[in-house]
Amino acid sequence: MSADNITHYLCIGCPLGCRLEVEDNGAGDVVEVRGWGCKTGKAYGRQEHTDPRRVVATSVRIRGGRWARVPVKTSGAVPKALVCEVARAVRGVEVEAPIAIGTVVLANVLDTGVDIVTTRDMERA
Repeated sequence: MSADNITHYLCIGCPLGCRLEVEDNGAGDVVEVRGWGCKTGKAYGRQEHTDPRRVVATSVRIRGGRWARVPVKTSGAVPKALVCEVARAVRGVEVEAPIAIGTVVLANVLDTGVDIVTTRDMERA
């Protein structure tokens, strides 16, 4: 394979931060992942090359809460191309206090099969 078929990534699968080389066959199919220090790194390199995904963390408005916003995140990773659309979808969400950690505030965001959930408890003010 030529160097044109090698892409470099910084692995975020664990604290090691390995520098990965992903070699493909020119048609996008992964031939080999090199440079990983754990099994997570090998899987991350393959995933990042073929279908990059991200967890989205932000906050939503809350009525009657101690603070004006409560932190939320996706319950799993969404396609990287949808990150901005997910953020736009969450922008319109408003919840009522009290609310518990892990509460689904937006189910199946953009038909991804991933929910938006709270990441902390918020009592009433």
